[in-house]
Amino acid sequence: MPCRPRHDDDVTAPAFDPLAHLRALDDPDVDVFLHGMVFLDIIFTGLSRLPKNGTEVWAEGMGSCPGGIANLAVAASRLGLHTSLGAAFSDDDYGEFCWRTLEEQEGVDLSRSRRYPGWHSPVTVSISVNRDRRMVTHGHAAPQAASAMIGTPPRARAVLLELSAQHPLGAGDEEREWAERARATGALLFADVGWDESGTWPRAVLDQLEHCHGFLPNAVEAMAYTRTESAQDALYALADLVPLAVVTNGDDGALAIDNTTGEEVSVPALRVNAIDPTGAGDVFDAAVTMGTLAGWPLADRLNFAALCSALAVQEFGGSLAAPGWGDIADWWHRAQARVDGSAATRSVLRRYGFLDDLVSTVPRGATRRAAATVAKQSDV
Repeated sequence: MPCRPRHDDDVTAPAFDPLAHLRALDDPDVDVFLHGMVFLDIIFTGLSRLPKNGTEVWAEGMGSCPGGIANLAVAASRLGLHTSLGAAFSDDDYGEFCWRTLEEQEGVDLSRSRRYPGWHSPVTVSISVNRDRRMVTHGHAAPQAASAMIGTPPRARAVLLELSAQHPLGAGDEEREWAERARATGALLFADVGWDESGTWPRAVLDQLEHCHGFLPNAVEAMAYTRTESAQDALYALADLVPLAVVTNGDDGALAIDNTTGEEVSVPALRVNAIDPTGAGDVFDAAVTMGTLAGWPLADRLNFAALCSALAVQEFGGSLAAPGWGDIADWWHRAQARVDGSAATRSVLRRYGFLDDLVSTVPRGATRRAAATVAKQSDV
């Protein structure tokens, strides 16, 4: 596992494995398999305003890191899941930086990824202003269809993917055959969706949920696809279509129904000073997936995911802001040390009491987040 900022003279960071109690000789090859596009993300934070025409604004912070599907891959790997990614990479300097960071620093398996000479890396510039972000992206379609590039995916406990109206699951589409192969070998499919710029929000997207175990949209997306007027009503509509339905609702937290256990839960968001929301949704999805694979109660899964995304938005850097178990342990120790006796503090201690047993087994040098840097690896 990768090592973040070290304690004293530690040289390597021992791994913390949240699925250790499930490991067996006939295990799947990996815990999580992912496919998608990797971007080089360049992130500016701490802007008081966006520049007007002909003017310049200085940012307080800047970082660069692998983005796109890399946000999910890094988040899953830092939470101790054995993670494999199938993605196209350019042989340009941006592509080399992203490949090196994911493989060497973050411990993501890239055996199903390929480098393509002459194809340039997609790039996104993200600007965070007033707790929101605006992005500019440039890139081209991958040189090869996903299933042709991936071939036979590794046997996995779970697959995380984004649903698409253009490339539906279950239709034999060359872009999605790999996911169907993974599902046939026992992988649980956890799905999210992207923003529909057409504004049509086609029902065909939800029809694909028959192939999925979990669905984790945000409230705006969930209400648009289900034609409902509230996050709660959207949740109920989705719970009729998929075993695990989760709706994230920004500052209002998250709500979920797990039909496999009969649990229904709503949890509040943690109040934090958010400086960069890039990748927070991916961190949430990775945390829910980890908790589901580990067999946690639904309330613990949602509270844990809320914590992980709250830790992520307090740092800039997209994928590299994703917390590791060292960050989670540090936060829990700080939470326990608070002595103000307020109702809010007592609520946090109650909701996160399940971390006690987990944190007690987290190694002292466990993975911590890395700082987003420009053109070099972090903390190496």
